[in-house]
Amino acid sequence: MDQPEPPNPNSNPPRPLSWNPGSRHRVLIIGSGFGGLFAAKALRRAEADVTILASTPNHLFQPLLYQVATGILSQGEIAPAVREILRRQRNVRVLLGTAVSMDLEARTVTARAPGRTAPFDVGYDSLIVATGASQSYFGRAEFAEHAPGLKSIDDALELRGRIFGAFELAELEEDPRARARRLTFAVVGAGAT
Repeated sequence: MDQPEPPNPNSNPPRPLSWNPGSRHRVLIIGSGFGGLFAAKALRRAEADVTILASTPNHLFQPLLYQVATGILSQGEIAPAVREILRRQRNVRVLLGTAVSMDLEARTVTARAPGRTAPFDVGYDSLIVATGASQSYFGRAEFAEHAPGLKSIDDALELRGRIFGAFELAELEEDPRARARRLTFAVVGAGAT
């Protein structure tokens, strides 16, 4: 009798994630920002099983990031848990992970979860990709060092540190012009997000 081949420790084949509460239409939403949550909520009465694949457990309300950056609000006040937002919606589940590939013919998305080495597959009948926007420096990546973006909590906290740090350093300046330079800020862009 042949023995099965031992698993290769260097191989991490994707494993399907089964969720089949009623073999209804399966909708996979990649992203839990405004677009992803709007789509999930719009499907609340649909005869469908909805899966949200989110790279973070929280929904970030980006229009208030400037208030985190300036110390008015804490990060928890603008980033509620996605599960909490959708807690009353019975046809939704939330998976933490980042999509790494798609197989459109097989209708599966392969994802990786933080802290887990093996990827997993999520099947779907309908796919909604709502991954949002990313910061752009229009081909000038070196601008990021002096002009941080404001697209994430980490960005807001870095900006807060820079702003508060400038005030602390200005306090030590005896020369009024040097103090004014430390307290000069430039804002590029005027969008809410």
